[in-house]
Amino acid sequence: MRPVNNDGFEERVIEVKRVSKKTTGGNAISFAALVIVGNRNGKVGSGYAKALDVSAAVTKAVSQAKKTMMDVKMKGTTIPHDVQDKYSSAKVFLKPAPKGSGIIAGGVVRTVLELAGVHDVSSKMLGSSNKICN
Repeated sequence: MRPVNNDGFEERVIEVKRVSKKTTGGNAISFAALVIVGNRNGKVGSGYAKALDVSAAVTKAVSQAKKTMMDVKMKGTTIPHDVQDKYSSAKVFLKPAPKGSGIIAGGVVRTVLELAGVHDVSSKMLGSSNKICN
């Protein structure tokens, strides 16, 4: 977990992968980073980038996440209505929860909701455990 930047956004690195590619001179090794950025006040974004070293990949992913920010509608400390979304084979269901129940979610969904500022929600992921799709 990274500290809050001077612009008020908190960054969390979700995943760093070592990627290699066969080339004529041998293997070309690079790194891919998945980062979530949010201000805990209704704005959140995600970024995925590749670079030759980890710090450059994370920096590129953070800048991409800041470009793809979206607003999360809130009703008090929860979301206003049920949400269902599907990307490829990954399905995510979100339901509002009573005050004080906390975030009932796993994996990347929990991180996205925390950085968006949602405090009470119930969630279920179906179909895929791929962090990028979820």
